[in-house]
Amino acid sequence: MDDLRKEFEPDDASGTTPVGNDAAVLADGADGSGIGCHGGVELSKAAARAAGQGELMDRFEADYPKGPHDQPQSMCPAFGSLRVGLRMRRVATILSGSACCVYGLTFTSHFYGAKRSVGYVPFSSETLVTGKLYEDIVEAVHQMADPAKFDAVVVTNLCVPTASGIPLKMLPREIDGVRIVGIDVPGFGVPTHAEAKDVLSGAMLAYARQEIGDGPVQRPRGGLKDRPTVTLLGEMFPVDPVVIGGMLEPMGLAAGPTVPVREWRELYSALDCAVVAAIHPFYTASIREFHAAGRPIVGSAPVGVDATDAWLKAIGDSCGIAEEKTNISRNAMRAAIKAALAEHRINGRITLSGYEGSELLVARLLVELGADLRYVGTACPKTPYNSQDAEWLSAHGVELRFRASLEQDLAAFQEFKPDLAIGTTPVVQKAKESATPALYFTNLISARPLMGPAGVASLPAVINAAIGNKDRFLAMNAFFEDVGKGDSAGIWENVPEDRSAYRKKFAAKVKQSRNAVDNGESVGC
Repeated sequence: MDDLRKEFEPDDASGTTPVGNDAAVLADGADGSGIGCHGGVELSKAAARAAGQGELMDRFEADYPKGPHDQPQSMCPAFGSLRVGLRMRRVATILSGSACCVYGLTFTSHFYGAKRSVGYVPFSSETLVTGKLYEDIVEAVHQMADPAKFDAVVVTNLCVPTASGIPLKMLPREIDGVRIVGIDVPGFGVPTHAEAKDVLSGAMLAYARQEIGDGPVQRPRGGLKDRPTVTLLGEMFPVDPVVIGGMLEPMGLAAGPTVPVREWRELYSALDCAVVAAIHPFYTASIREFHAAGRPIVGSAPVGVDATDAWLKAIGDSCGIAEEKTNISRNAMRAAIKAALAEHRINGRITLSGYEGSELLVARLLVELGADLRYVGTACPKTPYNSQDAEWLSAHGVELRFRASLEQDLAAFQEFKPDLAIGTTPVVQKAKESATPALYFTNLISARPLMGPAGVASLPAVINAAIGNKDRFLAMNAFFEDVGKGDSAGIWENVPEDRSAYRKKFAAKVKQSRNAVDNGESVGC
């Protein structure tokens, strides 16, 4: 444990995050449990319940219903909660899980620009079974709880510790003034990484709400707003909160913090709001805390003409703003967005899929921009706060799938034969193999302004440019047409042998092995 403390460096006074070590502290050791993301989902759920985690599993099933598909497209869900913690000032993160999982999570986090190291508490079969792992976590938390460096330490159980019943709820609430937040983010309980952001945000809001009830708390770094605020729930492009603030100003309102927050004290400001805008509608745990604080929730978002107009009216009604003041902003936005739509158009048939949670908002914007949008697939669930978006899209002839599977997304691509496929990596790959232009939703679409007139202007250029590349894809397809694919891909001196029989035999062995794990006949990770 001595090396664990060295993994962290404090944020300096300016709020920047210095570079830590490039990788987490890793240790070998098989868990020997037969549970986790490599085992059967139902086996892991049963193990968690048997280990005393029944209440946790019930909460996950209520908060994040999976729908017709057990596992929609997403990276490891813990990546979402990990990213939330890594972006916060003066917050340390410790993971407890299989070494391979921790390595993958930290590697991906650094790849996405988190210039901070992650602590890791390793375990073995012995420490897992005897409860020594929990003792090691307690020791690690005490080592990390330095109030000169941190406001909070987040401890996250991954699949195996959750299924084994490691009780993070028994950790001290605080140590020397440093808050201790323990969460479970198992792949068999939280469907997507987008929803895992809510797991940590909800836990932090619950902690902050209790602190507010106990007495005075820290003021916001920038001071208190002189107007009622609207808390924005869900990650957004940095320009969007500024745009929303401009919309709210004529109404006598201001944009409040965005949850997930970047600093602990922002949690207090987020809770001290007039209304919460559920820009991402699946933050169920966070919404529960806002409801407990007596805050109303408004769904959808100010994208395009129709949604912006309805959203501003809903915000005004929730805050008790006089209709004439709300109408000033509504009329201004209608005129500005319609003018932007007249200058920016999209021509082409599109299918859209993603796992970030903003898919329905992007879809509404595409339709108003003139795109022939046929299909939207989202890994996230249907909730009361995206029902308006779903109804609007259905009324405009768009096929919509919540908790969409890769198979559904690919089937939509095959059926509608779009000029452009916007989607996840495998969807983009399939489209490009078929000589169809494609864009990765996460990096190229959702990472752009979406709100107000800025959103109208941000999408057409990249989408029209991609659609215009059709001839290049056809030319490349023709050039590589005789190169081959599968076993015959590439350039060969001799004709490759057909290995299909071997592949079928190997696939049968893999299937038999997986069934053994699902039935509890095999152990190991």
